[in-house]
Amino acid sequence: MTFHSHSVEETHEFGQKLAAQLKAGDVLLMLGDMGAGKSELTRGIARGLGVTGYVTSPTFTIMQLHDSGRLPLYHFDWYRLESAEELYELSMDEYLYGDGVSIVEWPSRAEEAIPESYLQITLTPTGDDARQIDIESVGAFHPIDEPEL
Repeated sequence: MTFHSHSVEETHEFGQKLAAQLKAGDVLLMLGDMGAGKSELTRGIARGLGVTGYVTSPTFTIMQLHDSGRLPLYHFDWYRLESAEELYELSMDEYLYGDGVSIVEWPSRAEEAIPESYLQITLTPTGDDARQIDIESVGAFHPIDEPEL
């Protein structure tokens, strides 16, 4: 499924609509270069889950927990990891199989920790605030309907 966003607001709205279809234990892998919109889409998903407060990228903390919504949101940024061993040492891998939704930015930094089933989301800039958002279910990830905007 491919969606074309023309603004940050549309990216947020897409994330909110996508969040309505997410379930406990879902893992979303966010792919895209720096500035591609991964954190903006995550903010939309967070709002769709009912998360209150500002959602920032967890670049320096590896993971941020947002538990004010209908499901906990585990927002990972693996950019600074050297390997999956760091996740295991900090017991953060347990969140990937937990009772909430896990969003992972830069999943290639710890590929061994990626579960067999996940939703892969690739963001590609197509203009200043415009993005192409490609979504693919991998493994036994439950079906996702195209969010209507």
